[in-house]
Amino acid sequence: MTVSTSPCFFRMHNVIQDYAWGSTTSIESLFGIANPEGNPQAEIWMGAHPNGCSQIDVEGEITRLADFIAADKAATIGVDTDNQFGELPYLFKVLAAEKALSIQVHPSKAQAEVGFAKEQDAGIPLSAGHRNYKDPNHKPELVYALTPYQAMNGFREIDQIVSLFRCLEIADLHELVVALEENQNETGLRQFFEAMLSLQGEVKETALAGLLAYAEQHKDDELFALILELAGQYPGDIGLFSPLMLNVLTLQPGEAMFLHACTPHAYINGTGLEIMANSDNVLRAGLTPKHIDIAELVASTRFVPMLEDKLLLAPDVSEGGLHYPIPVPDFKFSVYHSQQDIALTTTSAEILFAIDGAVTVTHASGETLTFEIGESVFIPANAQSYTVHSTGRFARAYN
Repeated sequence: MTVSTSPCFFRMHNVIQDYAWGSTTSIESLFGIANPEGNPQAEIWMGAHPNGCSQIDVEGEITRLADFIAADKAATIGVDTDNQFGELPYLFKVLAAEKALSIQVHPSKAQAEVGFAKEQDAGIPLSAGHRNYKDPNHKPELVYALTPYQAMNGFREIDQIVSLFRCLEIADLHELVVALEENQNETGLRQFFEAMLSLQGEVKETALAGLLAYAEQHKDDELFALILELAGQYPGDIGLFSPLMLNVLTLQPGEAMFLHACTPHAYINGTGLEIMANSDNVLRAGLTPKHIDIAELVASTRFVPMLEDKLLLAPDVSEGGLHYPIPVPDFKFSVYHSQQDIALTTTSAEILFAIDGAVTVTHASGETLTFEIGESVFIPANAQSYTVHSTGRFARAYN
């Protein structure tokens, strides 16, 4: 194997997105990243996405990661990745939610390609509020909890949904609930979900009032306490019914879950690492003031319940790391605990992130770089192999 004489390790400078739902304290507390003005620090973006491209140190100069990759894609992301994707195929993040994000569905690759082309042909600007598809890509995701991390993911089993809605005894929803009880299948769930999202005017207001009245009477129940909390964040939003339709779970630190395309989900609160395909496609289903295209959302959703005991993603443990089985080729994700000089081999572009201890990477050429908690390093494919020494956990994003 030829030893690379080009630089192999590039310290990253990453964009921090200040979305309104972000935590004002978590990123500073976990990683020591100063926040003197107390602004929301919602997401740290590590990657080459145009909406928040990282910069890297290249021989003393600050360079956009996207430009560095474009200058020699075979060397930076690897020949196979370049042939398949033509770009860095993933976006790696720290996500810190103090307020719930919108309930959303990400389309499949095929749906995104069709939807994007259709909106392009219609001349809808990419920045338009009613635009559904920002690119022709899918957006599967994995989240790895750094703190207790509450979320919704996938539909509950249908009999659970029926039981929860029956408890409410809301007259305006009676026929919908009966129809679902009599049709406990994909068609019945689709019709129920679409009808709930389509509630308007006085019927919607009365249904929400009934929900909140019941929740107030049962606020000792965690589920209904959550609904009251969400009502404070998104008053009058039809998404307040979502915890009755979707699985609600709290990941403990070190646990992970995968979010498939075409599956409704929402992050409620907590801080975690998130890795996803390089896409910005979101079809919203509630807990948002933004545009909801019910028809497109329903067409892009799989109405298949997810069993609660299948929501967490168990890692494979080997070669000193926890390796999470990802069912798409866009990205891989591993977490390593304290390591004494572990050797890693790469054929693609990698990003390492120091979770809770300093990390030192060393190459056979003699090059070395140390980065601290909350910092990251970009490693191109032509590095081929390197050694890592760490005093705590570090995460590895690659493909």
